[in-house]
Amino acid sequence: MSFTFITQLPTPDSIKQNYPIPQEFARLKAIRDASIRDVITGKSDKFLVIIGPCSADNEDAVCDYVSRLAKVNDRVQDRLILIPRVYTNKPRTTGEGYKGIVHQPDPGKKEDFVQGLIAMRRMHIHAFEVSGLTAADEMLYPDNWGYVSDILSYVAIGARSVEDQQHRLTVSGFDVPAGMKNPTSGDFSVMLNSVYAAQHPHSFIYRGWEVNTSGNELAHTVLRGATNKYGRNLPNYHYEDLSTLLTLYNERDLKNPACIIDSNHSNSNKQFDQQIRIVKEVMHSRKLNGDIRKFVKGVMVESYLEEGSQKIGGGIYGKSITDACLGWKDTEKLIYDLAELNP
Repeated sequence: MSFTFITQLPTPDSIKQNYPIPQEFARLKAIRDASIRDVITGKSDKFLVIIGPCSADNEDAVCDYVSRLAKVNDRVQDRLILIPRVYTNKPRTTGEGYKGIVHQPDPGKKEDFVQGLIAMRRMHIHAFEVSGLTAADEMLYPDNWGYVSDILSYVAIGARSVEDQQHRLTVSGFDVPAGMKNPTSGDFSVMLNSVYAAQHPHSFIYRGWEVNTSGNELAHTVLRGATNKYGRNLPNYHYEDLSTLLTLYNERDLKNPACIIDSNHSNSNKQFDQQIRIVKEVMHSRKLNGDIRKFVKGVMVESYLEEGSQKIGGGIYGKSITDACLGWKDTEKLIYDLAELNP
């Protein structure tokens, strides 16, 4: 066999016992979860802003960012719900490069998955402690859900994972909203099939158990742009795209029609500064059409303390070591602008 079994990882229960959530966490998370659920189900007109670093590579910098976000949240919480991106797993197109703190708790050192799982949970708890905001993460590995199931208020399923059956079935057991991104090909039907699968009950094998799930009615779509066969990035956030997706939703038996717009990745052609223009165009589309306003529930934005990106070991505090991000000054202004655009 080409597999070499290195070490057996600790179970989710054991890490949860060693790194418990603060006493007030569960109560405050329940309040946050209910508020986010009301947006997805249409009971609330607030707008979701899932915002933060491309990858959460440094606990101090991430918690600094989230603490700043909390102060802005106090001023916009009547119109927006800010959900920090604390993304501890980083998908890679070719499989090469930094894959997040679960792989490398210290980006400059070798992989250590035991410490990585601990670092993932510890960072999420610390981020909550300094901000009072429960966060979002990308579920690159379905088996990791148990380590943070009592912490997260939102989960993203990436473009390369959305066609995978294990991801779809695992999402069907979540009790929080899960955004299913369109695949890199841009195929809307694949994304909608993924939402359908996640919204329905299933029986399958999970972490060595036979399990049953009840379905997740909060599963929804995320538009992140596409890449065509020539490698060219194509956006899918325009008015016509939103109208088409809403029509396709209405043709299917799906609960809680909802869409989030990812303003970076293929939508921006990875030009991070274009995120500002993109989210404002999305808000304009919502203003033009009441059905689109009800359908588009939020945006995803990649931002950090310092704009742009750097190589691992670059030494600039709060600057992304993966995809380029908006800096804090532009981030703060964008959030206030979004609040004004969602009266």
